[in-house]
Amino acid sequence: MDTNPPSGRTGLVVGKFAPLHRGHQLLIETAARQVDELHVWVYSEPDPIRMPAPVRAGWLRQIYGTDLGGCRLQVRALTQAEHPQLPPNAAPDLVHREFVRQLLLELGLCIDVIFSSEAYGAGFAAHLGTEHVLVDQPRQQRPVSGTQLRADVYGQSEWLHPVVQAYFRSADYLQRVALLGAESTGKSTLTAALGRHFGTAWVAEYGRTLWEAQGGHLAFDDLLRIAERHRALEDEALPQARHWLLSDTNAVTTLWYSYAYFGRATEALHALAAECRSRYAHTFVCAPDFPFEQDGTRAPAAQQLLQQHTQLMLLDVLGIPYQLLTGSVADRVAQVAAALREPLQVQL
Repeated sequence: MDTNPPSGRTGLVVGKFAPLHRGHQLLIETAARQVDELHVWVYSEPDPIRMPAPVRAGWLRQIYGTDLGGCRLQVRALTQAEHPQLPPNAAPDLVHREFVRQLLLELGLCIDVIFSSEAYGAGFAAHLGTEHVLVDQPRQQRPVSGTQLRADVYGQSEWLHPVVQAYFRSADYLQRVALLGAESTGKSTLTAALGRHFGTAWVAEYGRTLWEAQGGHLAFDDLLRIAERHRALEDEALPQARHWLLSDTNAVTTLWYSYAYFGRATEALHALAAECRSRYAHTFVCAPDFPFEQDGTRAPAAQQLLQQHTQLMLLDVLGIPYQLLTGSVADRVAQVAAALREPLQVQL
């Protein structure tokens, strides 16, 4: 029910908003039409690592600002760091209600009405001694849920505001994953297999592309060019990625080749290799545990182990943690899948 708000009325909406969707927006916009001041509290315990409460609260601020149709909007992200007493999601309703009641007392906030789209809302409001307004509980106006979206956030993006859509396509959310290893350790095959497994984009080794384009010849200056272009290709692929962007090699490999071919490397290439510590959320190294395949472009098989060991040494020197992958392609896909924590499948 939308009415002109009585003077001084203050409302409260509490939710996870993980992710914020059109149903949540209906709830907040409906509430804002009925009060002069609306407080929106965002919390979840545990918090999705790549979608924490401050980010989710930031979406609301970016979309609505502080004035929603004449209603003063105040958005607050509640985190475990600031509120050690934050109850876990699985805690009984009474625990959550009492946490909110105590925090309202600490903040000196007097709430007149609770807005919700869930069955728990009436009991929540009764515990706080406030009025309750139920908004579209049967999801007739906005047939969407957070559980539904977390299962396929990209395939159902029409339920997300463009601000939220953009976050899931941004470098703030998407994680880069690098696949390294000596020649003939299956990096390219594995990268493509992982791309299919996760339904995401992957970037081929640009050094190979340039080497073939130049007839098997590379000059010293080409090595920096390879590293820079490979990074650019990764950035260009981000809009097509889902949760992770997979990369066949990175600047660490290019730095190795610079020394292997020319015995030296530019400061700029060293800097790009060092940045791999923070640029990639995960680094995997393919083990040379199957027969070497000479395709006519690779160094002799006898050099494979030396290349592998010196690349591992380079990762250690640069302080880049890595996981060694062994076995068949299917085995390696399973190892990567186990290491990459599902980004949205947290108990919510």
